[in-house]
Amino acid sequence: MYKDDLFFKLLVLRTPGIGPVRYNELISRFGNAESAAQSLIINSEITDSVSREIEQAQQLGIHYISDDMNEYPPQLRNVKNHPPVLCVRGNVDVLSMPAVGIVGTRHATAAGMNFVADIACAFASNGYAVVSGLAMGTDSAAHRGALRADGNRQTIAVVAGGVDYIWPLENESLYWEIVARGAVISEMPVGFTPVATNFVQRNRWIAGISEKLIISEADMNSGSMKTARFALNMGRQLWAIPSHPSDSRAVGPNTLIQSGNAKLCNGVSDFFKTEKNDVENKKNYDSDNSLLDAIGTIPVSESVLSDIVKKSISEIKSILVVMELQGLVRKVDGGYVRV
Repeated sequence: MYKDDLFFKLLVLRTPGIGPVRYNELISRFGNAESAAQSLIINSEITDSVSREIEQAQQLGIHYISDDMNEYPPQLRNVKNHPPVLCVRGNVDVLSMPAVGIVGTRHATAAGMNFVADIACAFASNGYAVVSGLAMGTDSAAHRGALRADGNRQTIAVVAGGVDYIWPLENESLYWEIVARGAVISEMPVGFTPVATNFVQRNRWIAGISEKLIISEADMNSGSMKTARFALNMGRQLWAIPSHPSDSRAVGPNTLIQSGNAKLCNGVSDFFKTEKNDVENKKNYDSDNSLLDAIGTIPVSESVLSDIVKKSISEIKSILVVMELQGLVRKVDGGYVRV
């Protein structure tokens, strides 16, 4: 294959032991990627691997954006040791938009997800790209809320694996919606399966791309709180959505607000002027929220749930199956409990 500048950049980056710091040192020393690559001892296995990766990316419609290109996210470019090259699947133009990060727990409450989705929709409707990590719960709510807005530049999913690696599998349909009307991005090679440390870096880049970060429900040791710390270290504006103190998912955002590190987020009106709630134009994020809210740590039977949410038992059963697959509820003796 023709060995262009991208090939040599990837050849350097895919060489074991070379990350952004070493990459930049080599480029600075030798002047360009080709000379930097020629200075290394690179075996045919790495060369063939890079060639296959580029070929696979072309077949899948995946783009490579390097930090010397106009399409590279402007906020991320200013972050120390940022990824020299990003893989992008979807609309590259979304990367150059002003961006807001929205993160939180995978086990978010229905009320929390509704709140996040409304904020995400407002930002997407006002020319922002909503950035999150494609996880269940809060991330999914942020992406889906942004996708309510018109257009094809609403949201960016930053993933820990290759951009072609869909995880979690429950979000496969959401993944394809984002590819169609936003972008999925990663610093990792096409086809790469992530490990735990990749998710920490993923969180750093969510903060790096964003002008401001909004954190929803999250416990103190969560990845979302790591994202918040990254945002603070980068000088990003941090907002937190408060929750009830008795809920462990409230500890993260409430602590950030109490310490003065985050501004209290009351909703869309904190960021945009709102005339009045337009019920007619506001789409329902999740018609099953009332059912999820009715399930707690004490088992609740299908018949009791049916009475609470005013749905037939057959309707309840079908919804519960989906929720169980999503990891939101679990069937135990006596009924269902919240996970």
